[in-house]
Amino acid sequence: MKVLLRDIIRRGLEGCYADGTLQSGLIPNIVIEKPAHDEHGDFATNVAMHLARVEKKPPRIVAEILVGHLDTAADIFTKVDVAGPGFINFHIANKVWIEYLQSIARDGDAYGRSRVGAGKKVQVEFVSANPTGPLHIGHGRGAATGDVLASILSAAGFDVSREYYINDAGNQMDTLGKSIYLRYKELLAHEIEFPATCYQGSYIKDIARDAITKFGDKHLLLPETEAVAFFSKFGGDIILRGIEKDLKDFGVAFDNWYSEQSLFDGGKVNEAIELMREKGLIYEDEGALWFRTTDFGDDKDRVVVRSNGATTYFASDIAYHYDKFGRGLDWVVDVWGADHHGYVPRLKGVVQGLGRNPDDLRVVLVQLVSLLRDGVPVSMSTRSGEFVTLKEVVDEVGRDAARFFFLMRRSDSQLDFDLELAKRQSADNPVYYVQYAHARICSILESANEKGLVIPAVSGEIARRELGTPEEMIMIKTLSTLPEVVEGSALSFEPHRITYFLQELAGQFHSFYNKNRVIGEDPELTLARLFLLKCTAQTLKNGLCMLGISAPEKM
Repeated sequence: MKVLLRDIIRRGLEGCYADGTLQSGLIPNIVIEKPAHDEHGDFATNVAMHLARVEKKPPRIVAEILVGHLDTAADIFTKVDVAGPGFINFHIANKVWIEYLQSIARDGDAYGRSRVGAGKKVQVEFVSANPTGPLHIGHGRGAATGDVLASILSAAGFDVSREYYINDAGNQMDTLGKSIYLRYKELLAHEIEFPATCYQGSYIKDIARDAITKFGDKHLLLPETEAVAFFSKFGGDIILRGIEKDLKDFGVAFDNWYSEQSLFDGGKVNEAIELMREKGLIYEDEGALWFRTTDFGDDKDRVVVRSNGATTYFASDIAYHYDKFGRGLDWVVDVWGADHHGYVPRLKGVVQGLGRNPDDLRVVLVQLVSLLRDGVPVSMSTRSGEFVTLKEVVDEVGRDAARFFFLMRRSDSQLDFDLELAKRQSADNPVYYVQYAHARICSILESANEKGLVIPAVSGEIARRELGTPEEMIMIKTLSTLPEVVEGSALSFEPHRITYFLQELAGQFHSFYNKNRVIGEDPELTLARLFLLKCTAQTLKNGLCMLGISAPEKM
């Protein structure tokens, strides 16, 4: 609808310039918004205010001139008026809204998708947890955010790939190897001291037991450094397989798993560092190499290579993003925990150092999750190193509920996840509320089919006069916004907008159904309402699909 309005306004401006009532010839960016109050119409534009200065006329005069040149011959509008300092309000005829349903029926599963992305290549990298332990609930929120963002970007016309960056180099892997080695010795009746710096969880003992089952005690005969290196690889592989399975059970699959170690093995780290040195962004001081992050708003320069020759995580990240942009990507999207917010300017400095626009790197921050049970906080971890895993949450509440709950708020705001609410089959549970709306409509359509009613294929086959109650028009207007919601969600990197949309639409359907009989005495009205519900079910299904959540036909 907004596309249609922009075209009408553009043609109206061209008419104003053609007859000389306006002089500038300027066609500004035409912003169409929904007014705060329904009595002000369906849409409004402030285009006259943007033109007032160049036209040297008061904005209300510009607005009145423009309104006089708008094409209203097609009866699209019931009224177009000028309000306030120069807003133009548009009241759209009901028949236009009802005819819009035809595009939903025509597009089917593709409804809501767009081409705004124009095929731009976008990579979304998310989760990327160290392979040193199972995924916890915080990783689950990052997984849902990254996966759904990738789906929404794809629906908006971007060419999207999903990537998991495996942090399989550095001290944390040495610590993993040492932790497993010590538990291995302990299980083989050797006395050990287990440092607090080692990984404390029971999964470390499980991996050590697995090693004993496979290899016996032969690794006790190796020098400790060799044994630790072995257990680092052995344990990391087991944990990574577990991570992959947990993500698959959560509905998340990656196009690529990228090893940090491969950056060193392939010479990418040295190559990227040399490139930055040539650009004057990396310099040497007291035997260490530093990146001039202060040039990009950081509070101090950051070490890339320590004086002992050891590289930092920053060195790996420079090399990794050097490699990413070398693949021909237009945008790189990184989904990080909110505690990494201070890291963003540094990495954008790297991107700029690579000769790219820093905005080609988009960072989505994900805040912490507070786990509740009937409103009471659940302990997230203990001194023993045990914590609530993603698998435990999915096993308890199910994939659909877990994904929906993780996406109910902006990713950069804290989230309360109530386990009992997520399992509840009531209107209080938002995912149940939305899925039940879809199932309820499917039940109505099935009942109509059993009665021999043939639901129209397109809106032109229904009598337009049959629809028009306030509940019907509210639903239709909301249905029409899905493409706009998807585009906005993609371009703002805010997947929660889809859950908001679905909850709003489900609420409108339930309100409509509680006040109106669908299959009634009037055959024309029955068919019209069945067509409306068919379009509503399709829209709910498409939105749920973007979230990676099922749209059940029975509940």
